[in-house]
Amino acid sequence: MPASERDEALPRVVAGAAKVSMRDLLASCAAAKAVSTPPRDPAPEAPRATPTTREHRRAA
Repeated sequence: MPASERDEALPRVVAGAAKVSMRDLLASCAAAKAVSTPPRDPAPEAPRATPTTREHRRAA
């Protein structure tokens, strides 16, 4: 069967997404990511140097 006959036999379907602008598509993806991503845990605080810690470092 030639390609032209094969193409005529199949109905052409246009995806509904073609009616959505790229801007709207990207905005919806960003919104979905923001909603589905859990918040990050706060970073643990680094231990602060105490006078005894400083003395140990100087001695070493």
